[in-house]
Amino acid sequence: MRIAVLDHDATELELVCSILTSAGHTSSAYHSGADLMNQLRRDAADMLVLDWQVADISGKDVLYWLREKQQMRVPVLFLTNRSGEEDIVDGLAAGANDYMIKPLRRSELVARVQALLRRSYPHQHMPESLEFGPYIFETRAAKLSISGRLIELTQKEFDLALLLFRHLGRPLSRAYILEEVWSRDVEIPSRTLDTHISRVRNKLQLRPENGFRLAPVYSYGYRLEQIAAE
Repeated sequence: MRIAVLDHDATELELVCSILTSAGHTSSAYHSGADLMNQLRRDAADMLVLDWQVADISGKDVLYWLREKQQMRVPVLFLTNRSGEEDIVDGLAAGANDYMIKPLRRSELVARVQALLRRSYPHQHMPESLEFGPYIFETRAAKLSISGRLIELTQKEFDLALLLFRHLGRPLSRAYILEEVWSRDVEIPSRTLDTHISRVRNKLQLRPENGFRLAPVYSYGYRLEQIAAE
């Protein structure tokens, strides 16, 4: 994965990049918040590791720009010398996904980075094939077949169907579904989710006679249930 690292300390910056490279990632080093922001305008990163204190633009200000101005939802790990509860809460409230207090510990850094990437990019950390009865999802190719018959789906329909099956029997809120499937989109029409639910229900034949039911949960969201065929 491509990880951009911002730190005012050259030695610390080199260390973080070295650790990430050893863990199999591609790291890019930035001493300046402005340089990082300019680069992100041209090319996205899969994750950011931000030092709190940077001379020109602080990591917190970069994060604010990222979340509020650019609407980017890439995972962000904060590095900080500040260990006070208020400072930590402040960083998380600004939009950071996790934080580490310096001095760095190599194994902890790798573990926290890997955990954030798994949560943010679940498809890239899944088995290549997932089976739910006659439904077979090929996660890398974004293909779904039912009893050997390939079903034509858009990427969003595939993502939505896979999310529902991975949480079989569990009610999912509208907010959670929108975040998981449409997280990178800035504006989503209010009926978009309902339209996609209807398409997935029809294309995948999610009806009681086929052993599954996709039903609304009043004032909450949707739930996919496996039931005995009628």
